Amino acid sequence: MKRRIILFLSIVAFGWTTFSCTDVLDLSNTREISDLAVWSTESAAEMYITASYKTFTDVSQVANSRTVYYDSYSDLMKSTSWDQYNHPYNKALLQASAFSTGSAGSLECWASGDDNAYVRIRRANVLLDEIKRYGVGNFGEEWCDIRRAEVRLCRAFSYYRLIRVYGGVVIRTDISGADGGVDDGANPADINKARASEAESWDFVISELQWAAEHLPESWPATWEGRATKKTAYGLISRMALFAQKWQTAIDAAEKVKELGGALASDYAKVFQVDGGQDNSKEILFALYYLANTVTHNYDKYNRPFGDIAVYGTPVYAEHVPTSELADLYEFKDGTPFDWNGWSASHADPYTDREPRFQATILYNGCNWENREIQTYPGGSDAFVAFTQNGSTNGHTCTGYYLRKYLQEGYSKFVTDQSYQYDAVLRYAEVLLNKAEAYAQSDYNQYRDRALVALNEVRNRVGLPAKTAADAPDKDRFMELLRKERCVELAGEGFRYWDLRRWKLAESVINGKNAHGVTVTKNDDNTFSYETVACDGGTPRIFLDKYYYFSLPTSELANNNLCKNNPYW
Repeated sequence: MKRRIILFLSIVAFGWTTFSCTDVLDLSNTREISDLAVWSTESAAEMYITASYKTFTDVSQVANSRTVYYDSYSDLMKSTSWDQYNHPYNKALLQASAFSTGSAGSLECWASGDDNAYVRIRRANVLLDEIKRYGVGNFGEEWCDIRRAEVRLCRAFSYYRLIRVYGGVVIRTDISGADGGVDDGANPADINKARASEAESWDFVISELQWAAEHLPESWPATWEGRATKKTAYGLISRMALFAQKWQTAIDAAEKVKELGGALASDYAKVFQVDGGQDNSKEILFALYYLANTVTHNYDKYNRPFGDIAVYGTPVYAEHVPTSELADLYEFKDGTPFDWNGWSASHADPYTDREPRFQATILYNGCNWENREIQTYPGGSDAFVAFTQNGSTNGHTCTGYYLRKYLQEGYSKFVTDQSYQYDAVLRYAEVLLNKAEAYAQSDYNQYRDRALVALNEVRNRVGLPAKTAADAPDKDRFMELLRKERCVELAGEGFRYWDLRRWKLAESVINGKNAHGVTVTKNDDNTFSYETVACDGGTPRIFLDKYYYFSLPTSELANNNLCKNNPYW
C-alpha cells in the first residue's frame, strides 16, 4: 500500500491536522506560516512537499473524468452529454464558439481557477525557495536535493500542461525574479515578461526532468512508496521529447527506464484493476493512488453500463463511451484486422474473438459483465439511445459500446463508498511506444528493426503476432501502425487528443468528420444484425488550423505588456 502518497491526497481533501488546509497549500501565504510548523519536523516538511503532486490530480483521467477526460475530445471516445454534468466535450467538437480570443475554453489552464498550471508553478517556485531557506539547515543538502527533484518534476509537468495547449510560455522559476529570487509574477518588476519560444519551452521542461532524474531515488521506503522516482522522470522525458521532436533524447530516456527495471506486466487487463492480484510495479512508473473510504472518486458511478441501475438500485451515468473508430481498430486474436464487411466469413460474431485489449477496454452487446449479459439492442438492459445536441442520453450508450477499462468488476461498494482505483499516469507500455516512434522519426531506414522491436514488445504482451519489415516498408507505413497501436494500448488514458495535435493530424481526423457507433438489432432467431451510424447529432465536428495553438487568456495579455498572443486570435 502506498500509504504516504495517498496521505497527501487526504490532506488536500480534508485539511491539515494542526492548521488549515488553505494555509498549508496556498504557498503564497507561506511566509506567514511559522517555519517551526512546516520545517521543524521531517514528516511535516514531507507533507508540504508532496502537495506539489496536485498538478497531476488536476488532470487525472480517473478522478476528474467529468471535466478532463481528454479522449472524449478525440475520435476514440464520445461524451453522452451535450451540456449536462458540466461536460464541455461535444460543444468543443461541434461549436466554433467553444474557443475564442482571450480563452482556450474548456482547455484553459493558464489563468482560470485554483487548479490552473501557473498557480501550481507559483507554489512550486515558492516551495523551492523555502527548501533553500529552511530545508538545508534542518535536513541536509542530499535530503533537499531529492525533494527539489520532486518539486521540479511536478513544475515541469505543469509547464507541459501549458505548452501542449498554447505553445511557447512565460517561464517563471524560483530564481528568475528581477532580484534573482522567486518569480511568481507578484513583484511588479516581474509582471512583464515575454514568452519563450515553443522549442525553448520544451528545452526547459526536458532539462528540469533530466535534473530530477539525476537526483530522484530509484525507489522510496515503504512508508513513502508512490512518490516519483528516476523511472518516473525518465519516462516523462520520453513523452515530452516527442512533443519537442528530440528523438534521441526520447530513445535515451526510454532505455534508462528499461535499465532501471521497467517492464510490462503479464496481463493487460489486470494493469487497471486495483485488486487484480497482479504485481504491476514494473509497468506503472507513476500513478495517483486513492484510498478506500478516505480518498475516493466516482469513476465507477460515471462510467458503468446503464443496466447496472437495475442491478444496484442507484443511478449510473456512462458519461464516456467508446466509438466505432476505436472499437474497429482492435484486431482479432490471430492478428487479422477487423472489417465489418468480412468478419462473418470466419467468426461467429464480430466481438468474441478479438484481441485481449478489446475485451479489457470495451463492453459490447453479448459480453459477460458481472454475471449478466450486456444488451445494447432496443429493449435490452443497456439499450442504445441516440445522441442529440440537447441534454444527455441519461446514462445509455450512444455508440453501442460501454467503457470497461478501469471499472472494478464485482465492486459493489461504489454505491455507498465511491471508488478508489488508481490512475496509471505513466506506464512502461507508453515508454515503449514512445521509443518506437522516436526510432522511426529519427532515421527509419537505419533504425527500422529497433522501432519494430519496441512496437512488437507491446503487441506480444497480448499475444498478437509481430509486425515485420514487410508490414512497415517505410516510415509512413510504420507510423500508421504506431498510431493504431497507441490508440488500442492507451485508449481511455488521455493521450489521443494530444497525439493528434502534436502530429498535426487533428484537422484531418476531426474537422468535418463524425464519430460513429453501431446499432444492434436482435432478430427472431436470436441472431444479431449490426449497422454503423453517426453519433454526433447531425453536425460535423470542428477542428480549425488555429486550434493547434489556442488563445492566451485576456487577463495575461492585459497585465503582461511583453506577452503576445498566438496567431489568428
